[in-house]
Amino acid sequence: MSTPSRATASVAAILAESATRFADDIAVIVGAERTSYAQLWQQTLAYAGALRAKGVHEGDRVAMLVPNVADFPRVYYATLALGAVAVPVHALLKRHEIEYVLRDSGATILVCAAPLLAEGAAGASLAGVDVVTVLAPGTSVDPHGTGHDRLEALAEAAEPLDTYVPRDPFDTATILYTSGTTGQPKGAEGSHFALIEQVNTNLMSTFDMRRGDVLLGALPLFHTFGQTCTMNTGLRAGATIVMLPRFDGDAALAAMVEHDCAIFMGVPTMYMALLDAATRSEGRPRLRYAVSGGASLPLAVLERFEQVFGAPLHEGYGLTETSPVATFNHVGRTPRPGTIGTPIWGVDVEIADPAVTDSIALLPHGEIGELVIRGHNLMNGYLNRPEDTAEAIVDGWFRTGDLGTKDDDGYLTIVDRTKDMIIRNGYNVYPRQVEEVLAKHPDVTMAAVFGVPHEMHGQEIEAAVVLREGATVEPAELVTFVSDAIAAYKFPRVVHVVDSLPLGPSGKILKRALVERFGVAEPTRAS
Repeated sequence: MSTPSRATASVAAILAESATRFADDIAVIVGAERTSYAQLWQQTLAYAGALRAKGVHEGDRVAMLVPNVADFPRVYYATLALGAVAVPVHALLKRHEIEYVLRDSGATILVCAAPLLAEGAAGASLAGVDVVTVLAPGTSVDPHGTGHDRLEALAEAAEPLDTYVPRDPFDTATILYTSGTTGQPKGAEGSHFALIEQVNTNLMSTFDMRRGDVLLGALPLFHTFGQTCTMNTGLRAGATIVMLPRFDGDAALAAMVEHDCAIFMGVPTMYMALLDAATRSEGRPRLRYAVSGGASLPLAVLERFEQVFGAPLHEGYGLTETSPVATFNHVGRTPRPGTIGTPIWGVDVEIADPAVTDSIALLPHGEIGELVIRGHNLMNGYLNRPEDTAEAIVDGWFRTGDLGTKDDDGYLTIVDRTKDMIIRNGYNVYPRQVEEVLAKHPDVTMAAVFGVPHEMHGQEIEAAVVLREGATVEPAELVTFVSDAIAAYKFPRVVHVVDSLPLGPSGKILKRALVERFGVAEPTRAS
């Protein structure tokens, strides 16, 4: 091991330090299983010893296909403690998608939860990558008889690490794959410095999180929101994380009530599911506040949540490439509903002209343009994609692809994704504005507005909605409801009632899937 000649850092220090400070506090709850901070770190060092025995060295990439259970932080921090790079894999990927992530990241091993072996082991086989399992009960190999070593058994036989390996602050700690809108996903490289500074900034001046707070770990930990804001920030603070291996509105509400959760973090679809669950249960947690990110939260949903759950909801904004938080309605200040707040400490967020691509041309306050971000939270770049990195980071600013405005008080508002904007008869239509109207209808629980090709208008506006249980509203009534509220060129000409909306790994609605499903527009539709 080489000795760094300057400052060092490691994301693994988050758990190592808390295990000393809060040794007997409960770090993680999964069902009936409770794991203290000291136990979690001891188990992590044992896992690190097992991975070392399997040949993992500093700088190696360790892929991990693990749901929201205690083994996620064990494997994550064990990898980082070795000085290796954690590559979390989306738990619902299929074998060829897993193969792609393993090949692209250069992973040398896959740690796979036994229930996910069917696709995980198949993907690893295609990529020629070794597999070890977790969550495999009983024997020294997985219960399906595929012969993979169990990490738990290896940990019992191997010598544990004494502590974590120091790294250069700008060494890559994680490679997180962005879901992408076109082409293959890209691996965003997060540095130890960016991830640690994000956590420190969250705790000092963004969130209000304290030792002993109970958080619901419903956000997937393979995604940056759950990984950084719930897990890393929560464990740094000395909080207790109640993990849900799979999100369900009823189960989430019941868990929050049972464990007296103080803080809930989720994406808009989770808030919609919680509100739906609240119609079937009188139980309410004593939330101090809630956090929404990942996608724009309809104002009607925010207002309903605050009314039903009696807690303020603070909306923020970020991306995988920004570790993730860039702006937030900071706790301690009255939130401004409909905005994503102000930039977090040490980060600049401005509005730039999206038409100028080779430099950053900032626009005056109030004008619509592309959000651009610079600061301590930026990724190192996209793995092995220098051209994509150069296109995304210009003059030190990360180009988000999101359209928004900034007012004179520094508050930012998202208008929509650049790629989601619909141009109908030459007029710009921002789907979010239309979705806000649909969200106000009492029978609508979820809505997505998208553009489909049209011979006459260029694009036509359509919507897909999920209705509350027992609703009787007809699609034509919803078209009228929206057309009565906004300009004629903006309302959807067709509304599709669906059982569910397609969701990405972070819970975002995949509009491209809706375009593919409903994209054959009829030129005879109403104008």
